[in-house]
Amino acid sequence: MASFTYLARDPGGRTQRGQSTAVDASSVAASLRQRGWMVIDVRAAMSASPTAGQQLAQLSPARWMPIRSADIELSLHQLAVLLRGGLTLLAAIRAITEQTRRYRLRQTWSNVSDRIRNGSSLADALVEHRCFSPMLVQLIRVGEQTGNLEQVVLRGAETLERRRNLLSSLLTALAYPSLVLVAAIGVTAFMLVSVIPKLKVFLDAMGRKLPAMTQFLVDLAEAIQIHGPYVAIGLVALTAASYALYSWPPGRYAIDRAALRVPLVGGLFRLAATATFARGVATLIRSGVTLLESLRTVEQLHRNKYLREYVSNARESVMQGGTLAEPLRGPYTFMPMLPAMVAIGESTGTLDDVLDEVARFHETLLERAIRRLSIIIEPVIIIVVGSIVGFVYISFFMALFSASGAVH
Repeated sequence: MASFTYLARDPGGRTQRGQSTAVDASSVAASLRQRGWMVIDVRAAMSASPTAGQQLAQLSPARWMPIRSADIELSLHQLAVLLRGGLTLLAAIRAITEQTRRYRLRQTWSNVSDRIRNGSSLADALVEHRCFSPMLVQLIRVGEQTGNLEQVVLRGAETLERRRNLLSSLLTALAYPSLVLVAAIGVTAFMLVSVIPKLKVFLDAMGRKLPAMTQFLVDLAEAIQIHGPYVAIGLVALTAASYALYSWPPGRYAIDRAALRVPLVGGLFRLAATATFARGVATLIRSGVTLLESLRTVEQLHRNKYLREYVSNARESVMQGGTLAEPLRGPYTFMPMLPAMVAIGESTGTLDDVLDEVARFHETLLERAIRRLSIIIEPVIIIVVGSIVGFVYISFFMALFSASGAVH
């Protein structure tokens, strides 16, 4: 015989909790059903004393690692599979909690499970945690209302995966040039601050004059040593002022608007925003969310305040009986194809299908644009870095030749 705790509702709708001893959990559930109660959860009673493994897990560095989008995706895929396999929602969440290795995510799912046992819906439990996006919460809310929770959970996981893959492609494209640039700056700074000034002292002691290239670097190193602290203070002040300006709503609006007009980068922002809007609205409508609720949710997905205003205007237009397509038009906002295709979708009644095609098209364009940007940036960074490092090394070796008497 084993001890089990249970959670159920009696015929009057009151929540009943308790503990029972039986052969297995099924026996406890059958006993509760005989009373006319609706069984919500039955689980084995846990020992109050932590095991050695649990104590060791509390000391693990993984305890403090943040929750990644990939962790959320994996959990959602697992939840969909477990629900498809016939498990109850609480049993599926409990299985996910036990399987996940990341401490914070495990705590999050445990908290979600507790809130559901206290009578909350899954969507209301998820909205308390910032790691779950508004679109995902809205999808699950509709899935609970329509009984298609498994499908919308899987759809939400696929949407998160697409966004993560696009962001990963962009970061991968910029990672190598950034590392090369940082390494080159480090080597150059070391040569300017440490090696060349010592070489200057050596040449001065020999009574030899530095070559012009080396003298330029020495002067630059001296200027850095003299004015470096003031430059550093100025950079810190500039950074603080930029942060304050970005935190100020009118400043944030102006910066977000200007960012869309920057060559190359602005085009990437617009492509990403168009794909996000189309994918989000299409996914929400297909899951049973109304157009107004879809626009309200997608508006929160856009971090760019300028584009968010356009989505808000589009929602107001729909509320007043106008079209969705016209408010989405504007210079340096969404890509021109979006309002044109939305107009077609509105006239034919196939808005979700049209937006799905728009999302796929612009996601493909965004991936190609990221690859092109990587192809452009890498050689430019290599040429610039190579020129700087080459200049420093040539100046260094010319100074060595001057010390040996090869240069006069």
